[in-house]
Amino acid sequence: MEEKRKRTRQPNGASTIYLGKDGKWHGRVTVGVRPDGKPDRRHVERKTRAEVTEAVRELERQRKDGTVRKVGQQWTVKTWLEHWVENIAKKYVSENSYDGYEVDVRVHLVPGLGAHKLERLEPEHLEEFYSRMQKNGSAAGTAHHVHRTIRVALSEAVRRGHVPKNVAEIAKAPRLEEEEIEPYTIQEIQSLLLEASKLRNSARWVIALALGLRQGEALGLMWEDVYLDAGYIRIRKNRLRPKYEHGCTEPCGRKPGYCRQRQQIRREYKNTKSRAGRRTIGLPGPLIKLLQKHQEEQQRDRREAGDQWEDKGYVFAQPTGGPLIPNTDYHLWKQLLEDAGVRDGRLHDARHTAGTVLLLLRVPDVVVDAIMGWEPGGSARMRARYMHVTGPQLATVAQQVGDALWGASEAEEEAARIAQA
Repeated sequence: MEEKRKRTRQPNGASTIYLGKDGKWHGRVTVGVRPDGKPDRRHVERKTRAEVTEAVRELERQRKDGTVRKVGQQWTVKTWLEHWVENIAKKYVSENSYDGYEVDVRVHLVPGLGAHKLERLEPEHLEEFYSRMQKNGSAAGTAHHVHRTIRVALSEAVRRGHVPKNVAEIAKAPRLEEEEIEPYTIQEIQSLLLEASKLRNSARWVIALALGLRQGEALGLMWEDVYLDAGYIRIRKNRLRPKYEHGCTEPCGRKPGYCRQRQQIRREYKNTKSRAGRRTIGLPGPLIKLLQKHQEEQQRDRREAGDQWEDKGYVFAQPTGGPLIPNTDYHLWKQLLEDAGVRDGRLHDARHTAGTVLLLLRVPDVVVDAIMGWEPGGSARMRARYMHVTGPQLATVAQQVGDALWGASEAEEEAARIAQA
């Protein structure tokens, strides 16, 4: 009898299945080691032996794959997202990325999904939530951004063993129609440049339309990165949006940004991190002359400001040398469009225009990518988005096709017939 018991005894750490005194089937699986050094042995119970066997095998599969949920705090979606955004994301992402995450968590995700147990969140919960967002008036782009945020947050939860899978990678993201890019025409560009010549920092808009710098890149450009004699600039810094806190001793009743004693709590710029973003761009001759003139005007500002001048080295600065505010820069762009009699558009449309012009001029793809700062992985897709086929181009291509298929004379006759119809 003793010999038989030795043969049937399970080795230490092996999974066990047994019928308990309560009439239910129980299983126990060792999945690792607890923080205190003791074996982490999980317990499951089911009504039948087959059910508990399947549950035990599932735990064993999770143990093998390294996806067993950790012992400890039972996270809800609310507690995990708030912990993730403040204690994890905030330390490792840029200020702008953190701002986007924080708004998505506070305004959308916590109110909409916060009560769910993190480990019981399903793809269908996310899809239903996105539908509710859009029914309540949120744009598809907003819902799409929220989806990206929770996908990143859940990816970190999986990496730390709090959940076995990222349900946001399974859920269907809100359908996002790719916005059509409509660059400004040559006539519109000329009208904008003529009107911009009447403004302070007029070269700021020439750079946007000619070189396609992003807003942060243009406002973060330093004189130390401008080489007028050699004819090029280096893009190394990005201007950040200001963030303020109250400086008043007693509550003033205003938002921090409107407090008369507000204090800036965010750095003015950050260094460009991506290799594609850090780039060197050649300057056209007319733009070199314009920047030389702009430099002389800024020197005059320096003399007039006297002791109030902030010697920070910005190419495009306030009258006292301080950095330009992105929100003010945006409103200046809108005013410029109106004054020039040009159709309304986003500030980013100036960049679209520059990219399209480069492609229409048949600048080699590798040079276009370098000037625009496009990442190698997505550069072909970006070029395809920017390449617009205008009316005259369509006519030219149609003529070429006609010549090839029917001969030049017949194609011309057909084109004339169509024109008269």
